Parts: sequence; C-alpha cells; structure tokens
Amino acid sequence: MKNNFGNILVGAIALLVLFSLSMFVVDQRQTAIVFQLGEVVGEKTEPGLYFKIPLVQNVRYFDSRILTMDSMEPERFITAEKKNVMVDSFVKWRIADVKQYYISVGGDEVRAHTRLMQTVNASMREEFGKRTIHEVVSGEREKIMEVLRQKADSDARKIGVEVLDVRLKRVDFPIEISESVYRRMDAERKRVANELRATGNAESEKIRADADRQREVTLANAYRDAQKIKGDGDARAASIYAAAFGRNSEFYSFYRSLEAYKQSFKNKSDVMVVDPSSAFFKYLKSSGKSSGK
Repeated sequence: MKNNFGNILVGAIALLVLFSLSMFVVDQRQTAIVFQLGEVVGEKTEPGLYFKIPLVQNVRYFDSRILTMDSMEPERFITAEKKNVMVDSFVKWRIADVKQYYISVGGDEVRAHTRLMQTVNASMREEFGKRTIHEVVSGEREKIMEVLRQKADSDARKIGVEVLDVRLKRVDFPIEISESVYRRMDAERKRVANELRATGNAESEKIRADADRQREVTLANAYRDAQKIKGDGDARAASIYAAAFGRNSEFYSFYRSLEAYKQSFKNKSDVMVVDPSSAFFKYLKSSGKSSGK
C-alpha cells in the first residue's frame, strides 16, 4: 500500500514537472522563437501563456521594445566644401521580424548594432558629401535625418529590424578648426561691438550738443522775457511815481526823505558824516523849527 502511494506521489510530481516544462510565458516587452532540435518551428509575438514539447523544444526570448543605438564618439565626415565636421548621432530601432532577425544576426544585438552603424555611416557620408556646412547644420538638417532614416530602415528590414528614427544630436567642427573659428567669431563680435560703441558715442555727443543748444536758447529767451517784464515793471513804477510826484511834489519829497532816514539809521551802530547844512536834513530842520515855534 505504501509502495503504491509512493509511486503515485512520484508520478504526480513527475507529471507536474513535465507540465511546468511544457509551459512558457511571453512578456509584453518580449517576442519569442520556439526551436525544435535547433530548428525554428514557431514565433510568438503576442504576450501570453504558451505550450511546448518538453525536452524537445526550447524557447529563446528577444526584446521587442524600442532600443537606442548611440554613437560612442563623434564621427568625422566631409562636406561638399571639403571641410571636416564632427557628427554625434543616435538611432531608434526595434525588432520587426524576430525570425528574420535571428536568421540574419543570430539574435545578437551587438551584430545588429554593427550592421545598423555601417548603414547609417555610409548614408551620412553620402548625404554630407552633397551639402555645404550651412545646409548640414541648419538649412537641411531635418531633411537629412529623414533621408538617413529611410535608407537605414530599407537596409535594416533585411535583418528583420525597423528603424524608427535617426537623429543628429550635434554637428561641430573638429577641435583644431573650432578654435580658429571661435577666434574669428570673437574678433568679428569685437569689431561689431566697437562699431556700435562708436555709433553710440557719436549719437550721445549729438544729443548732448543739441540739449546744450536748446538750454542756451531757453535761457536766452527766459532772460529776454525777464528783462522785458522788468522793463515794463520799471516803466510802470516810474509812471506811478511820476503821477504821485505830480499830484503833490512836497509830500513826495517828504516821503522819500523819510525812507532815506529809515534806511540810513536802520541800526544803532550806524554812523554817517554829513554837512549839517546838507539838503539831507531839510525836513529834520523844518521839523525842529516847527516844534520850536
């Protein structure tokens, strides 16, 4: 009885192991190829649970996500002007036909990178050789990237790969040329800056001279108007004085004398040496006589 139970348990375990070996799962980020005795008998591109013949069939998985192939170092290319440029680029790609991918490069990502890089570099040399530096840097950059993508994709389809994008991250002169270019650019910018400064100084002098001229004209007009107003005032004052003097000359003389006395003896410390018979004391003498009487 115990031997039968043990045999059943061993058989159940064996069946369970056999059953587990017959199943495999394909993740949504993967595609799989089923091999039977080394020969491709199927491919699984959809995620899910699948079955295989244990010990006879085996499965190999491949990444189905978009992958990036980035250049390690900038590559040197020659433009139509026979000038060197350093180009830094990257490629976005993914496996489109997993069976063809395995047959062409053995499913080796490094070999696929090498094939793509060769195709992209060859296309770049061809496209850069047709264009000037200006067209490469800015004028036709988008067009170049699209042409590179189409050519790379056309060749990559042969190995079961789809090229989604080819991007030129940076297009620069080589270091030895960049330094001379930067020096030239620096000299040009300094020349422009000096021209602008000279123009600004000339304009500032012009504005300053115009402001000084307007100031002198304004001051002259103000002085002229002030003198005119002052003259009008003096004339009016003289007219009023003349009218008052004409009405009562004696009172006018008396009033002027009082003003003169007031101004002359304004402070106690004031001293004035005058002949007593001077006309200055005319009204003081008259006042004294009147008081004596």
